[in-house]
Amino acid sequence: MAWASGFDAFFKDFKRESKIIAEDAIASIKSYLEKNKLQEAISVIENALRDIESAPLNIAVTGETGTGKSTFINALRGVGQEEDSAAPTGVTETTMMRTPYPHPKLPNVTIWDLPGIGSTTFTPQNYLTEMKFGEYDFFIIISATRFKENDAQLAKAIAGMEMNFYFVRTKIDNDLYNEQKSKPKTFNKEKVSQKIRDDCSERLQKVLSSQPPLFLVSNFDMSDYDFPELETKLLQDLPAHKRHIFSLSLQSLTEATINYKRDCLKQKAFLEAMKAGALATIPLGGMISDDIEDLDETFHLYRSYFGLDDDSLENIAKEFNMSVTNFKVHLRFPHLFAEGNGESLEEKLSKYIKHISSVTGGPVATVIYYQRAYYLQNLFLDAAANDAIALLNNKELFENKVGPYISKPLDYWE
Repeated sequence: MAWASGFDAFFKDFKRESKIIAEDAIASIKSYLEKNKLQEAISVIENALRDIESAPLNIAVTGETGTGKSTFINALRGVGQEEDSAAPTGVTETTMMRTPYPHPKLPNVTIWDLPGIGSTTFTPQNYLTEMKFGEYDFFIIISATRFKENDAQLAKAIAGMEMNFYFVRTKIDNDLYNEQKSKPKTFNKEKVSQKIRDDCSERLQKVLSSQPPLFLVSNFDMSDYDFPELETKLLQDLPAHKRHIFSLSLQSLTEATINYKRDCLKQKAFLEAMKAGALATIPLGGMISDDIEDLDETFHLYRSYFGLDDDSLENIAKEFNMSVTNFKVHLRFPHLFAEGNGESLEEKLSKYIKHISSVTGGPVATVIYYQRAYYLQNLFLDAAANDAIALLNNKELFENKVGPYISKPLDYWE
């Protein structure tokens, strides 16, 4: 019973949009744990992990030429406009074919560039058939001015097939700049943004007879305007097992995004620890170096997910006019597992465990995290999240921004 309560408490600590395992699976695992059917519980966990690890994500983006569709796709993939793998921008649309753009770091994620329906001769229903609508997890319909009736009719056809769609109005930064330049004395950012939003919504509602999901974004500043809200909405609407891969595909441009990634990875590590350790207390001492060797690949992936891989750090160091070596001195993760200043990794790990115990009110914290590997992953995730969030705050670059994430209440694990 205590195991079941602890498992349930762990997942209750996460917001719905961050959960990577479905509620029915959580309930099933809890039920098996309550009946002490550990093998059945592990079987459900294995199936959940398999779904999470193998889940494909296909995003369809459609819109007319000149709406910033290709720039949006590149921004979503974290690819520069001049990189070889970038979707071509500033060119006339000459093909009626859909074009796949794989994510540069996550092969399971593909963003599909679809021609705007207005540039085809298809009806909305035929358009969806021709573009293989059944292969996508959701549609993003883009415009840079006003959404046209074709766009709304397409959304209506998508809704009729019980698929999710989202309207994205790009180039909002250009509109605000032009308005401010033409009316510097009376310019009000909030009022202009609301006017644009109302105009788009009004035109769409005439066809859809409902309030459409509408987001105003800038392709060159994805951390501002409505893009964070779009991310959250997409995470909420996706099936639980696909939230993990989608959160990892997002650039670490906001604290919310970094927290989504951290939360997803914490849950996956937790499930893997349960599978491997099956709710047993594991001695914490000794053989730490073996854990590091086994987890090297995992740590490398974590660095990449948080934008802390060598290539990313080299680009960031240039922005600060620093060498990569000097830049790394001020980050936590490169030195996390280095034995220096007379403190071994085992001592660091022990200190981290004691910190968790002090936060949760007792030594029971050493019971829930049954494996050294799980401790190490959490220690690294917290350090990586600290560094990633600090990089968003240039003036506070080297401050500690995120404390260790503790699932509560841990005192159920006795």
